[in-house]
Amino acid sequence: MLLDTFGRQAEDLRISLTDKCSLRCTYCMPAEGLAWLPAKAVLSDDEIVRLATVFLGLGVRTIRLTGGEPLVRAGVAGLIRRLAQLQPRPELSLTTNAISLADKAEELARSGLDRVNVSLDTLDREKFHSLTRRDRHADVLAGLAAAQSAGLSPVKVNAVLMRDQNLAEAPQLLEWALRAGYQMRFIEHMPLDAEHLWTLADMVTADEVLEVLGQSFTLRQTANRGHAPAEEFEVLDGPDRSHWAQAPAGGHRVGIIASVSRPFCRDCDRLRLTADGQLRTCLFGHQETDLRGAMRQGATDAELAELIRVAVRAKPAGHGINAPGFRQPERPMSAIGG
Repeated sequence: MLLDTFGRQAEDLRISLTDKCSLRCTYCMPAEGLAWLPAKAVLSDDEIVRLATVFLGLGVRTIRLTGGEPLVRAGVAGLIRRLAQLQPRPELSLTTNAISLADKAEELARSGLDRVNVSLDTLDREKFHSLTRRDRHADVLAGLAAAQSAGLSPVKVNAVLMRDQNLAEAPQLLEWALRAGYQMRFIEHMPLDAEHLWTLADMVTADEVLEVLGQSFTLRQTANRGHAPAEEFEVLDGPDRSHWAQAPAGGHRVGIIASVSRPFCRDCDRLRLTADGQLRTCLFGHQETDLRGAMRQGATDAELAELIRVAVRAKPAGHGINAPGFRQPERPMSAIGG
């Protein structure tokens, strides 16, 4: 088992496949993009599979493929097929902006992908264009439908809410998701933007989101969420309930991921492997362990495992966003992996 000094067991691994992205979301990166990693710095499929095997041997049970935008990388279906053949077989998910998902959902499902998380902040095409700097809203909606049709469920939709942009749209997003059979999740804007413009004062908090949703929906908080990042609420009633999709086991739900205002660090079981092979034990941390370098210099699997154990033992108690002196990580979210 991968245990840290606070008794937390790491079982969830996020693997970033690339730092590149097909969108330019205003809260994430500048319009011109970023200085991307050179190809030789990015882990190969063989290296990813090897490291995944080591992590599985240490007790990791779930793997999520992230980016940037993971579907920008060529051959993702083949990589998923290889990961799905590992033993013990991990649960495999993927976080995507869904720009190219409509054409790939069936192949990804056949290759062994279990489910997807799709980022979508608005149902308004013009607002989407303004937020992402790309006119691809229809492609995202088509990708969501294709994922659902391919059985990549539950299909989770993640929205970052901003006070002057889309906060008022939260009830509309939830109603749309309930009708379509998606699981809506609202995420606090985190200090991981490339331009370091994030401020706590500008961030929409979980309490604000719940207040806005509560004007249209009756919500009830569910039981202990365990290690899940989302705090879940059962949707008991709301507009046009007769048009909602059939409720899954556990009822209709909406999630709130409040990494900043309601930190869940004490239950965190996640690790992150960046596209260039750096292990991060905290999304907001500054420490990285260079697994790529060790691997390319001839480290054995046992030596890689020990590097991972040492890194996990040094995992901090919390991210410290609300503590004096907090410094935003140098790497933005697109370079770390969601």
